[in-house]
Amino acid sequence: MSPASTSLKPLAQMAVEVLQTADGRAKAALSLAYGAAWFAARAEEKQGGARPDIGQATPPDEPARPTAPELKDPREVPRRRPGTPEGRNAMLHAIAHIELNAIDLHWDLIARFTHIRFPVGFYDDWVKAAMEESKHFNLVCDRLEALDSFYGAMPAHAGMWRAALETKDDLLGRLAVVPMVLEARGLDVTPGLITFFQKAKDTPSVEALQVIYSEEVHHVAYGSKWFHFLCGREDIDPKEAFHSMVRRYFHGLLKAPFNEEKRAEAGVPPDFYWPLTEPEDMVAQIERTAAQEGS
Repeated sequence: MSPASTSLKPLAQMAVEVLQTADGRAKAALSLAYGAAWFAARAEEKQGGARPDIGQATPPDEPARPTAPELKDPREVPRRRPGTPEGRNAMLHAIAHIELNAIDLHWDLIARFTHIRFPVGFYDDWVKAAMEESKHFNLVCDRLEALDSFYGAMPAHAGMWRAALETKDDLLGRLAVVPMVLEARGLDVTPGLITFFQKAKDTPSVEALQVIYSEEVHHVAYGSKWFHFLCGREDIDPKEAFHSMVRRYFHGLLKAPFNEEKRAEAGVPPDFYWPLTEPEDMVAQIERTAAQEGS
């Protein structure tokens, strides 16, 4: 066993330490450092070293958070005109808040379900996802600071951790709702955000969003991959299980339009999500597709 492997903390302990770090930049830095340490140990393992320890830990029900931003009910978060610099800053602030929550969601997934047996690739995937979310948070914070703002400068909504709390005892539900619904929604809306910042001639923000967009596909794909793995191990139909989990843990119906190409690339086919939409959404999508084919 190499010295680096013996000195590395168990992965679950590292995950909890990230969750217990309140400051956003410090959380992202620790996430990146622990992720790099994990993959260095995995590389040593491939050269004949010992496999790094997963360990066990008890993650907090809610992660540590900075004193700002003030967290409010989504209905109480002020709306700003999107065509103004203030509106664009508000959009970037909302994205930074999403990315900070995503860091915690992935480390919580790692720490909370160590009692379930998985190949080590499960942990590789979610450590990589956590590292990418950390990079995304830093990218968006850099843009806010370049625009004379910062993360915490305006209120944010408090509802993002709800899915984690409600699925803390149900890994299948967690995989269905967080990567395969919430993160998949990012694939739907990010192209529009990119276009919005392109029109504002904000090239650095466009470049940051393009990085986020390309890498979020991986996170949805990891969710689909391990959701199907669990369904296969339990010999249950993944589509039926997905519908059941989303109806149990997701509040409301899914909203079209969907980025069907990127969702398919991530392993989430249309027959997973269309039955969970408003009926008129499906009709509208069929009409749009027919119009496009006829043009």
